[in-house]
Amino acid sequence: MSKTVLYMSMSVDGFMAGPNAAPGNGLGDKGQRLHEWFLPDADAEHRTGSHLAGVNREVMDEAMATGAVVVGRRTFEFADGWGGDHHDGVPIFVLSRRQPDPKPQWPGVTYVSDVTAAVSMAKDAAGDKDVLVHGARTARLALAAGVLDVLQIHLIPVLLGQGEPLFEDMPPDHIELALLRAVDGPGVAHLRYRVRTAG
Repeated sequence: MSKTVLYMSMSVDGFMAGPNAAPGNGLGDKGQRLHEWFLPDADAEHRTGSHLAGVNREVMDEAMATGAVVVGRRTFEFADGWGGDHHDGVPIFVLSRRQPDPKPQWPGVTYVSDVTAAVSMAKDAAGDKDVLVHGARTARLALAAGVLDVLQIHLIPVLLGQGEPLFEDMPPDHIELALLRAVDGPGVAHLRYRVRTAG
């Protein structure tokens, strides 16, 4: 059965981007450090990670085997929409309260205003494959709505001190996680959690 999986690199102090994240600086100041485990040149350019080996290769292969993407508009725009193709032409569902400005339209990109609807559409499109979730804000909305199934956290041994926290402004609900996997790769600890449902 298809699952929604957040794949997120995060500093030990909980940041998923450095300060001053903006178009052209999507990872924020010094935020590229969080992606050095799979981007050899430490930039935000979209790459498949063909240079990877071992557990880092396995984790990246899992991410790239997903059948659809749900992403927040801010993350999508900071990544310049990945040119309309995140990986292998899978459908991309962009969570946005407003329609896009007139820009090049990509056939695989759909704008959706509700996170539950976006996840439902992505799961339908993905078939039996998982859905990759991108963006801290989208992850928080999906958690609050009960539609995020798995957290795949790539924990980087650095303290950024400031930036965009992954779990800022969460609702006061108590969310339990079950650890499914914890493996170390060069420069990263990969932690996979199942979001436990209430009851």
